[in-house]
Amino acid sequence: MSYLMKGFKCHSSVMCKVAGSLFKAHTLKNTFGINEQFKISRASSQLSSEKTDSYNYIIVGAGSAGCVLASRLTEDPHSTVLLLEAGPKDTLLGSTRLLWKIHMPAALTYNLCDEKYNWYYHTTPQRHMDSRVMYWPRGRVWGGSSSLNAMVYIRGHAEDYNRWSREGAPGWDYEHCLPYFKKAQTHELGPDQYRGGNGPLHVSRGKTNHPLHQAFLEAAQQAGYPFTDDMNGYQQEGFGWMDMTIHKGQRWSTASAYLRPAISRPNFSVAEKTLVTKILFQGTKCIGIEYVKNGQRKKVFANKEVILSGGAINSPQLLMLSGIGNADDLKKLGIPVVCHLPGVGQNLQDHLEVYVQQKCTKPITLYSAQKPLNMVRIGLEWLWKFTGEGATAHLESGGFIRSEPGVPHPDIQFHFLPSQVIDHGRVASTMEAYQVHVGPMRSTSVGWLKLKSSDPNDHPIIEPNYLSTERDIWEFRQCVKLTREIFAQKAFEKFRGPEIQPGSHVQSDKDIDAFVRQKADSAYHPSCTCKMGQPSDSTAVVDPQTKVIGVENLRVVDASIMPSVVTGNLNAPTIMIAEKAADIIKGLPSLQEKNVPVYKPKTLETQR
Repeated sequence: MSYLMKGFKCHSSVMCKVAGSLFKAHTLKNTFGINEQFKISRASSQLSSEKTDSYNYIIVGAGSAGCVLASRLTEDPHSTVLLLEAGPKDTLLGSTRLLWKIHMPAALTYNLCDEKYNWYYHTTPQRHMDSRVMYWPRGRVWGGSSSLNAMVYIRGHAEDYNRWSREGAPGWDYEHCLPYFKKAQTHELGPDQYRGGNGPLHVSRGKTNHPLHQAFLEAAQQAGYPFTDDMNGYQQEGFGWMDMTIHKGQRWSTASAYLRPAISRPNFSVAEKTLVTKILFQGTKCIGIEYVKNGQRKKVFANKEVILSGGAINSPQLLMLSGIGNADDLKKLGIPVVCHLPGVGQNLQDHLEVYVQQKCTKPITLYSAQKPLNMVRIGLEWLWKFTGEGATAHLESGGFIRSEPGVPHPDIQFHFLPSQVIDHGRVASTMEAYQVHVGPMRSTSVGWLKLKSSDPNDHPIIEPNYLSTERDIWEFRQCVKLTREIFAQKAFEKFRGPEIQPGSHVQSDKDIDAFVRQKADSAYHPSCTCKMGQPSDSTAVVDPQTKVIGVENLRVVDASIMPSVVTGNLNAPTIMIAEKAADIIKGLPSLQEKNVPVYKPKTLETQR
């Protein structure tokens, strides 16, 4: 979320929608002729042209999960892997520095609103939200949405994973997932019972120590909420400093963490700008895929498995295009049915959020950083040293709370930003202001996606069905009321100006509900559309081993296989899923850490 730059939201919550772009492309595009070429094996940059290609594994999608799988599976020099990505590389002339639009943390809104690196999806008009069409950016580039998101690293709550186990995914409870979060991670504060210290994914804390972040954390404690020193550790509940996938001032996507370090391996091939159009079958046995590259349609074969890692939209779309889905729907589109699996595309879940904004009486927000000369200064410092205001996404504080007494663990999330975001960051901030992104974590509204046609180039029909239950409407009311209570605390006295949004005139439940319908937006966390569960569950798509039910040699490994959405941002859980799936695919026993303590409120009789 670039708040530094002009106008985001155009994937974290906060893909966070935050942010503005630090500086204009034409200003700096040719400032540095920096050549940071990395070595690429001859096999990795393109598919061999003449002969029939065959690999042990084909991975579709070089995103948050696909990069992890490719790296882990090619650790075995005898396993050959082909990784296919529809979008381009995340480098320019081999340099991450030159492609600052992706790798400068504060520049994130550029790509959230740019079709070059983004699938640029839109939903159907939402009938419970004044018929608004919602914008859903998803990464279409090396690193996937980890190259577009707000770099917020949140794992979710331990009970999310225990719930998965109860929902039909045994072996995916917290004690079997925590070790894979740790395996992936190197935390700058060092390893402990919850943090990793030797993984490829570098995680850091914010460095700005901004007075408004300090005020937000103080105000939350004045309102009666606890401070937590690690919301990814023992205690999620409370307010504290965010973990971020930023390393030495640069975005640390899965392309940086996993893909580039593995790319010179002779058993690893990568193809970008390659659209997979169909999974190939002999009966119900998956044997390869069909793809289009440079206008030519070709086939490539897998002698072990094809693994879909396209994400919560692309993976179910490709399954349906290939004849796996609801047979009645497929027949209507003339698609031959390989396997009737009615859960494909169903169970769509997402996080919705709203911005509560307050005018700031002191000139300390990011407003001045969005002035053209300041953006140039910030951009040049980042290009030269990877430091300064360009080296953070500015979502450095946040928290999790329970919406009411009786709720066992947090169901509302906050991201605080010392700036104002308008229209996904596509419109420049107009004043000194600060805001919180706030929304429910376990909404009861569930949606679906279906094919629009049999053409792989057509975006699917996306129906999230937002705010379709009274419980969801009530939770959003609580979000607004509880945020206002925090902003009204003494810690904000010296900064607090008039409320910008919703505005002081919005007080009744009816008016708050109307505000939410008009202003809430996706936090860019689509998930659960290829639900993991038992084969006896007619709504499940993959089994707990990530294998697609009813066919052979085909898996899905990405956020789509979550049985239910977790309490927080989805990038860290998606990386964990891929780390765990890699061990499953290798035939290794699952890592496990028993009896790791997790905070529970002393009483559920109070909300805080």
